[in-house]
Amino acid sequence: HGIAFHRCPRAEALAAPITCGKVSVPLDYAHPRGKHVSLTVSRIRATGPKARRQGALIYNPGGPGASSMAFPEYAAEDAFRRVAAAYDFVGYAPRGVGRSAPLSCQRPSAYAKAPTSSPPHPTAAFKRRLVARARAYVRGCVRRSGRALAHYTTLNNARDLEVLRAALGERRLTFVGASYGTYYGAVYATLFPGRVRRMVFDSVVNPAPGRIWYRDNLDQSLAFERRWRDWRRWVARHHTVYHLGATADRVLASYDTARRRLAGKPAGGVVGTAQLQSAFLRTGYNDAYWDPAARALAAYLRGDPEPLIELAAPDPAEAADDENGNAVYTAVECNDAPWPRAWATWDRDNTALARRAPFETWDNVAMNLPCAFWPLKPGRPLDVGNLEAVGPRPRKTGRVTVPPVLLLSAERDAATPYAGAKELWHRLPGSSLVTERKAGTHGLWGGPNDCVNRHVDTYLLTGKTPGRSAFCAPRPEPAPLPEPAPLPESGKQPAAIPGTP
Repeated sequence: HGIAFHRCPRAEALAAPITCGKVSVPLDYAHPRGKHVSLTVSRIRATGPKARRQGALIYNPGGPGASSMAFPEYAAEDAFRRVAAAYDFVGYAPRGVGRSAPLSCQRPSAYAKAPTSSPPHPTAAFKRRLVARARAYVRGCVRRSGRALAHYTTLNNARDLEVLRAALGERRLTFVGASYGTYYGAVYATLFPGRVRRMVFDSVVNPAPGRIWYRDNLDQSLAFERRWRDWRRWVARHHTVYHLGATADRVLASYDTARRRLAGKPAGGVVGTAQLQSAFLRTGYNDAYWDPAARALAAYLRGDPEPLIELAAPDPAEAADDENGNAVYTAVECNDAPWPRAWATWDRDNTALARRAPFETWDNVAMNLPCAFWPLKPGRPLDVGNLEAVGPRPRKTGRVTVPPVLLLSAERDAATPYAGAKELWHRLPGSSLVTERKAGTHGLWGGPNDCVNRHVDTYLLTGKTPGRSAFCAPRPEPAPLPEPAPLPESGKQPAAIPGTP
């Protein structure tokens, strides 16, 4: 079945020449003739002459829970022009996301409730509330999503991608995945190695079965601490601009002062300590936030809360999308793999980690804790890069043979630490790893590093990789701006769309 593309529905906010369609996938691949759900798809045709066209390029920005419906809009931007001349840019909302059989676990207004608090070293009472909230959240997922809940998994995302490839009429798949998109792209390559044409894995999740997902999240909290220090050092170097402290520790003291004040009196009635933390977490995702975050903190401490409110207040217009994205994130991560069931394990591991990495540890716990109380039987993560004889006792039957694929990673990436890229690189023997040295922005393709973009263009246009590995000098460090910068579009989890946080 092909996809019938038409004018996009108003809800997608995508203008011509982008068109939209739907692809139908089985809710449960064990029963392909049973219930189906439809995924929304968007497309813009390649701009170059027919003779140079290379088919469809499908993009996924990760999450789990992010949509790439807006991806075709990027075809018009300079960084993507060469690739957009050769490929149709295809975006889609994975199962559960947006208008693709959307999942929900609570009322969006309840999800977006603000202000809320987020202590770096929570008390026993706060931890009890955390556990109660996680249990209530799980009950909401079960109540609002029912029996379908079990079928939101990485394996099914990979199978859906295979259906999408076939529906687009592509003999083999050309795919760019960022962040979580690298994980289910790698799972796809393991399940369907003969269907891979070219794949780019941008900011790579560590796919080792023992790390999905509990350990990956611990690794992430530790890496965010390092990136948070990078930001504070940068602010300290520009003390004459921001006056937040001439050392990283003094900058931290300024941040802590703001945190204490907000705990007593939320800014604008909506920015509490949790909103502050999640706004400043973005500095760990993308350098574009470095200057706006420093400015907002400086202004707030001088008595002007407006820039901080603009930076950190939740946008009610985004509440439904945010709640939906979080529900999909939770379902996929909880279904994919076993998690510790005992709160004592979480408490022990994260209390120890928070001594070294207080910035993000307990917020990451809050986000993932529903998995401790998840009522469904978890899956067993696929051993990426290895064929398995499926059965009651899976056994390895050798390496998967995949055409050369391209991996991109920044050495100081916090959301998907660099070790994950090296892990996938070892698991896919023909792969090529492009490293952006001394940089930490999450999501490299289409950003300001021309060296990285050239490697991606060359690979997508010709299939050539730069050998087993290549290194790019870091992008220029941000400069304090004379005028406040417009805020990039944002969100935790994960690199949204190429070149943005």
